[in-house]
Parts: sequence; structure tokens; C-alpha cells
Amino acid sequence: MKLAKKFAFALTVCSLVAGGQVQGAEHYMVDGSHTSVVFGVSHMGYSYTYGRFNKLSGAYVLDRANPAASQFQLTIDAASIDSNDQKRDEHLKGPDFFNVKQFPVISFQSTRVTPQQTDNKTIYQVTGNLTIHGVTRPVTLPVQKLDEGNGPAGNYRTGFLCQTNLKRSEFGMTNMIPMIGDEVAITVSFEGLRQSAPAGSSSAPKEGSGTASAPAAQPAGSGSAEKQQGGGSGAR
Repeated sequence: MKLAKKFAFALTVCSLVAGGQVQGAEHYMVDGSHTSVVFGVSHMGYSYTYGRFNKLSGAYVLDRANPAASQFQLTIDAASIDSNDQKRDEHLKGPDFFNVKQFPVISFQSTRVTPQQTDNKTIYQVTGNLTIHGVTRPVTLPVQKLDEGNGPAGNYRTGFLCQTNLKRSEFGMTNMIPMIGDEVAITVSFEGLRQSAPAGSSSAPKEGSGTASAPAAQPAGSGSAEKQQGGGSGAR
């Protein structure tokens, strides 16, 4: 399990570094301690049950000069599902639902980014491949840029919000429909820490900040990127 996660993350970093060395590109590692993946699903039409995934890693590239060249990637540990009920969580991890032993990773890798400016909001329509339960399907996700700036530890960060609905049946998860709803509401809010530029790179500065950057090869599933750049667990 750990080997598969490390391998997936290494591929992510390599692909983003290889694809992102262009003028104006800024590289970010997802800060897991300030990232949430939350879901909600109907229970018999009586109520909605909510849960989250607690372990993840990711990276993204923002290109100010050419926003369409931006990239986003996220990898989630399916076994980290948490619905605030241990017995239910074990059921969700089993063959009736996520089957985490066979399909330990949920992942998203962008293939196209289309920026939009709406009501003073920057929204990236991010098209990519979403893999859940071993099934990969193309999806387009609205990713809204919330804000950016220096955090308490002085590290530059950007933040985003994505809210969408998915049908679990489209990913081969059909058990207990309609008792347990087919449509699942998803909210992902994430922050990323900008990485220092590698030797020999020549990235253009962003608006109102210092030099751009490239990702360091380490996961941020527990806020490790913050610590790597001088922050601590208290730098929230």
C-alpha cells in the first residue's frame, strides 16, 4: 500500500516537473493539513450522510502567462475514508463499495485547463481523468481560486475550492442503490505551498510576488511541505 502511494506520488512529481518548465510556471505542493475532501450521500431519502478522506497528496502548476498550461493532480488514500462510524467505514472499505484492498488509490490528473473570469472570480474548468474503484473516466471540474499570499510562516500559498456531483454507479459502485444514493456531492478545498525554483530554471515572477517555483519531491499529506520550508504545525 505504502509502496503504491509513493510510486504514484513520484510519477506525479516527475510529470509535473517535466510538463511545467515554461516561462511563468509556478509549482506547488498540496498542503494536506489545510486540504479537505468531503462527500455527502443520501440515506434512504431520510437524511444525508457526510464523510471525508483523511490522507492525500498532490501537486499543481500555475502558469500566469498561459493559464491553459496549468496542471492539477491529487491522489487520495481510499482506506482513509472517515464517516464518523467505524462499522460503516469498514463496510465502505470492503467489496460492496470502495474495495480498498484491490483499489487503494483514488486519483485525478488534469489533461486540459480552461480559465474563466466570472463576477470577479477566477474559475478553472479543469478537465482530466478521475479514477475511483479502478474505473477511469473523464470529468470536468470547476476549480475556483479563492486567494493567495504569504502564510504565517512566510511561505507563499494559493487556495482553491471545487464543488461537484458524481454518480458512483459510473465508477462501478452500484451496491445498495437506491437505498444509498447514487449521486454523491463532493467538496474539495485545498491549499498549496509554492516550491523554490530548481537550479538553472528561469521562471518569470508572478503578480506582486517573488520568483516562481517548482515542486520538491516530497508528499504533503500531513503538512510536511510547510515544515520543509520553515513552518511548523502551529503555522495554520
